[in-house]
Amino acid sequence: MIRRRVVVTGDVQGVYFRDTCRMTAGGAGVAGWVRNRPDGTVEAVFEGPSEAVAEMVAWSHEGSPLSIVDRVEVVEEEPEGLTGFEIRPTPWRG
Repeated sequence: MIRRRVVVTGDVQGVYFRDTCRMTAGGAGVAGWVRNRPDGTVEAVFEGPSEAVAEMVAWSHEGSPLSIVDRVEVVEEEPEGLTGFEIRPTPWRG
């Protein structure tokens, strides 16, 4: 089991990126979450078998059919044992 955090930059909010990510991750057997960030990027965490997580990281470079991905930052993290995949709310910016 591995875990990767991605931050996706581009035209990625308001284009079904999060919902498509949730459905794609669920189909791949990957746990984690995805959320919009106040700066216009999308952040996601993928946990699961290395091949499945690698598929989701690769998917992040394309995104949903309506998204335009400019850049994807990938960070390796320690798995937390997440189950399921959810869309989380945008963190508050104060």
